[in-house]
Amino acid sequence: MAVYTIKDLEKLCGIKAHTLRIWEQRYDIIKPKRTATNIRYYQDTDLKMILNIALLNRNGLKISKIANMTPSEIAEKVANISEGNFEHSTQLDALTISMIEMDEYKFDRIISTNIQQLGFEKTMLDIIYPFLDKLSVLWLTGSISPVQENFMSYLIRQKIIAAIDREPLCLGKETKRILIYLPEGETQELSLLFMYYILKSRKFYVIYLGHNINLNDLKDAYNIQKPDYIFTMISESFSNRSVHTYVDELSETFSKSNILLSGYQVVAQNVQSSKNVSVLPSLEDTVEHLKSINS
Repeated sequence: MAVYTIKDLEKLCGIKAHTLRIWEQRYDIIKPKRTATNIRYYQDTDLKMILNIALLNRNGLKISKIANMTPSEIAEKVANISEGNFEHSTQLDALTISMIEMDEYKFDRIISTNIQQLGFEKTMLDIIYPFLDKLSVLWLTGSISPVQENFMSYLIRQKIIAAIDREPLCLGKETKRILIYLPEGETQELSLLFMYYILKSRKFYVIYLGHNINLNDLKDAYNIQKPDYIFTMISESFSNRSVHTYVDELSETFSKSNILLSGYQVVAQNVQSSKNVSVLPSLEDTVEHLKSINS
């Protein structure tokens, strides 16, 4: 069973530690355990309760009223608010609860409702990406376990693949062919899968190679497919060469294709556009560039 400090609760639910202590003392909502040296600690049941209470409180319910509700009443109210309130903070709270509980049904209900209301692309941009940002911070600070992160990443991956599959395949003579991949050492496959969706929904023919692709394998795929464009993201620094050297090698090896580059390291190391290379610092820049290609 996981153990949390009051600072962990603060990071996970967004409620200040001072406020949590007041809630404990004044309303007896949760009763933390104590170590032998009298330090508060909390367990999974405490965390779930606080996450639910925080969501209700942010949506206008007074803490005094919440304190008089039964756990089942709280859970029912949270479910109703999550399905009817599409404010980003509410949806992020609801996703955090589904992650802590590792509840696939709850996750699916939240995401499916958002997709129905907002569309898949807007759900990714407004809900899932901010949630992934929060997830990475929580993982780095040790507030969640790797298994919880993997659980959520897998569910999100399933949603993106399903959205890709719903988009029709474009095979016309005028259709632009684009090969997308991640270099060796890159692991941010969710971002690449979302790019697959963006490209396919904008009528590109996409050749998806996945992550951890070396240059020799890339050459093989290129010689078979002869794409008009190659897209990749570079978020991690290379161990055996600089990003600039890698980009120069890409440009020279695939001189007959246009290379589209994105990712943190591309921006941080100030990789310059040259010859057949276009640097796209953000997702917005990428989408605008795709529009110019199709037009």
